[in-house]
Amino acid sequence: MRGKAAFVADADRVSDSTVSVAPPSLRGVSNTSSPSFSDLLDDAAFLSLEHQLRLEEAVGQHNWNVDLQAQRFTFTGEHELTCTDVHLLGSAAPGPGSWLWAWANPSGYPEAITALTTAVRDFGREHGIPELAEPEVPFGALPGAPDHPRVVAALMTEAAKAVSGRWTSYTAEVGSGTHASFMIEHPAFALPAPEGPRVMRTIQEGLSGLPLNDRRRALYSYGVRRGLQAEFDPSGSRLDLAGPTFRATVEFDEYGRPTKIDAKMAGADGADGAQGAEGAEGA
Repeated sequence: MRGKAAFVADADRVSDSTVSVAPPSLRGVSNTSSPSFSDLLDDAAFLSLEHQLRLEEAVGQHNWNVDLQAQRFTFTGEHELTCTDVHLLGSAAPGPGSWLWAWANPSGYPEAITALTTAVRDFGREHGIPELAEPEVPFGALPGAPDHPRVVAALMTEAAKAVSGRWTSYTAEVGSGTHASFMIEHPAFALPAPEGPRVMRTIQEGLSGLPLNDRRRALYSYGVRRGLQAEFDPSGSRLDLAGPTFRATVEFDEYGRPTKIDAKMAGADGADGAQGAEGAEGA
């Protein structure tokens, strides 16, 4: 992908919420006016997961094609769909062992394709986040020093989501082990109103499978960004989340690890149904 004038493959909005998403009880832990790269990963984690689950529902078994010069991203297969917008985020290449942001790629892509990453870059420069501000980022400079391009692409994509407020992405190999990431848009990718079963599935899958750094921050951020009522108790050991038809409580130990989740769902007759999970965090 790097060095090509055009890319066809098969297989300036920035959210202000990133600067104030940490709950009051955590504001002594991290500087919320200038979040770190790891903060952004936590801020994006659960809402990104829910959007990716929604993408799977929308496209099913599929093939994909992108023509960046034509600014077109399409899915074929179980559900044929042409995205209403596409943004190239960048590429992770095993040769140089680095991520290259789309705004720094010399391939001459249309400005509309790379403008989103320009906004992400400007946010990184303003808040002192080199992973967003630098044109090329070595794999070893990222949390955990990942060595697989897909993992690197996922990290950079998650951070871009937290900054841009766009949540549906697609990452795939585009040749020679290089993985490219795109932000894609379509009305079919929009999330429905938050309902208890969907939110709880997202929380439980996220706690068991996502590489979270600060679980309290990540869950609180999800609640705020999903439009839920989200509030910690004064000790920061219990987070209450509430939507139109459910309530959930997450309890944490002294290390910020979730130990118990209790949820109550409102039934059709107005009665509450309860579900809970002990030892909420996966191994």
